[in-house]
Amino acid sequence: MLMHGESKEVLVLYYSHHGSVRDLALNIARGIEQIPGITARLRTVPKVSTVCESTETSIPDDGSPYVDARDLEECIGLALGSPTRFGNMAASLKYFLDSTSAEWLKGSLVGKPAVVFTSTTTMHGGQESTLLSMMLPLLHHGMMILGIPYTEAALSETCQGGTPYGASHVSGRGGNTKSSEHEKMLAVALGRRLADTAKKMAA
Repeated sequence: MLMHGESKEVLVLYYSHHGSVRDLALNIARGIEQIPGITARLRTVPKVSTVCESTETSIPDDGSPYVDARDLEECIGLALGSPTRFGNMAASLKYFLDSTSAEWLKGSLVGKPAVVFTSTTTMHGGQESTLLSMMLPLLHHGMMILGIPYTEAALSETCQGGTPYGASHVSGRGGNTKSSEHEKMLAVALGRRLADTAKKMAA
């Protein structure tokens, strides 16, 4: 239960290769922290190596720390983000989710709200299928999935990213296209909706 004056955290967990998904994560975190008493906990996952002997350092050189089981247990809500890989989430994020059987058995995420977000190179590069693919393990964990309602005017006005299934961005070839104002607005709105819902449910 969320007591008066007590701060709770929403986990923003993402994998980002060129930085576009990380930018979305930061905007979602901005929205989360617009809700009084709620803070964003940013976490990422290591790359999956094609060489069995290769390992990642235990602490990233820059950016968000790597996620661990405690982050899933302690959060009151989850925002999950990944770039698109052939219409699906990236292997690094899938690898982490496949390792969460213990949390599934304990019910660590049951009843908590969740949202998803992604970035693609092109407008029709698999945003919706990637967002839907990320929802599937969250449903198995018993989470409650939230999207972006059309009461957010930017959802009807965007000519780039932004879907009712979750926040998104069109990065362009090379991943160097900056987020549009509509993409930013929708990411912030999604974070705010997640945090508001999580706060109400925690109380």
